[in-house]
Amino acid sequence: MKVVVLCSGGMDSVTALYAAKAEHEVVAAVSFDYGAKHNAREIPFAAEHAARLRVRHEVVALPFVDRLFASALLKGGGDIPEGHYQADNMKQTVVPFRNAIMLSISAGFAESAGAGGLVIAAHTGDHVIYPDCREEFMQAMADAMRTGTYAGIELLRPFIGWDKARIAAEGARLGVDFSRTWSCYKGGEVHCGRCGTCVERREAFAQSGVPDPTVYAAADPLPPRPGPC
Repeated sequence: MKVVVLCSGGMDSVTALYAAKAEHEVVAAVSFDYGAKHNAREIPFAAEHAARLRVRHEVVALPFVDRLFASALLKGGGDIPEGHYQADNMKQTVVPFRNAIMLSISAGFAESAGAGGLVIAAHTGDHVIYPDCREEFMQAMADAMRTGTYAGIELLRPFIGWDKARIAAEGARLGVDFSRTWSCYKGGEVHCGRCGTCVERREAFAQSGVPDPTVYAAADPLPPRPGPC
């Protein structure tokens, strides 16, 4: 199948790009510059991996998101919280309905580019705090994309039942250079090691047994995973 892959430049989406390249004909990889603090750090990695795989790479600018939406993830928002990825304070990093906007644009692009599928790397770790990463939402979007396009665009979500450790293992198997990916929401010169995405990244490597090539500003003991409410 011809597919378009949403690729931010993070370890999940880069792994999804490599997996899609192994199984499908990848028409393009799409990144979104929506005013997140870390966009400038991650998008160049998306471009780098697309070039390595000889895949067309498109960057879609969405400046209105930072101007109109409220989220600590955005340049116009507050400080990025620290702690476990699944902690309640990480809800501050939710960008309202972000995936719906990106998937809608990508579906239109996919149909225009002659693709029949769209790949997104949402996984189980996202489900706790991001409602637009959960399977209920993904199924609704899949139905909308299929019925709302002449091509019947399929929404492929290969990692929806995976945790990040399994994604790390799969990326290692596929030859992904994880040192050339970005996770930290703060968007500094190196990964901070303390924000939720850094904690999740560190956990994934530790649990998968894949060596972590990331340089962190701080490598404190990992915070405990929050218990059930």
